[in-house]
Amino acid sequence: MKFNKYWFKPKGFGYGATPTTWEGWAVVIVFILYLISLSVLMTEGVNTDRYLLYLFASIVVLVVISKKKTDGEWKWNWGKKKDLEWDKTGKQHN
Repeated sequence: MKFNKYWFKPKGFGYGATPTTWEGWAVVIVFILYLISLSVLMTEGVNTDRYLLYLFASIVVLVVISKKKTDGEWKWNWGKKKDLEWDKTGKQHN
């Protein structure tokens, strides 16, 4: 069993990472379920400050896990070079 296996890869366009393994998808699904449960609790009268604290903490945890388990660094990516080729008329080639 590999413990150094990456769960995410850098996005091809934009900033951040996308899940590539079942572990990465599990992290994202757990995060979404946690956000849904927080929202349900918010409608039941939970203090707004506490809600925002839990929300911020969960986002920080997601980002830390994602960055540590990403194969490569997080940086702005403009896509593949061939996707950015333009002809003389200003139209993009696909």
